[in-house]
Amino acid sequence: MLILIAGPYRSNTNDDLSLIAQNMHNMEDAALAVYRKGHTPICGEWIALPLIQTAGSTQLGDTIFNEIFHPVAVQLIDHCDAVLRIGGPSAGADEMMNQAKQKGKQTFWRLEELTER
Repeated sequence: MLILIAGPYRSNTNDDLSLIAQNMHNMEDAALAVYRKGHTPICGEWIALPLIQTAGSTQLGDTIFNEIFHPVAVQLIDHCDAVLRIGGPSAGADEMMNQAKQKGKQTFWRLEELTER
């Protein structure tokens, strides 16, 4: 399965870059675990962040950032089989789970719910 990893990115960081980096590291750790279970992981940030930079964003949360960041992940759900929610509070990650349910995709709240392929 192609599985979108949904977790906090900016949530509860006060835009502290080291905390954001830790959140990204957590999503990438989850992606590796998904891969090792025989599935293909994807993080929306892997697509959104280069687009945001190329489009000329100058700071987190600016107009360009907001135009691309969450919409890319919502679009990715159409191509994924499932969404895995990780980490702590995050309105964006919760929205990814809601979108996945609305689109009839599988949702997982713990890595352990995924079966090995």
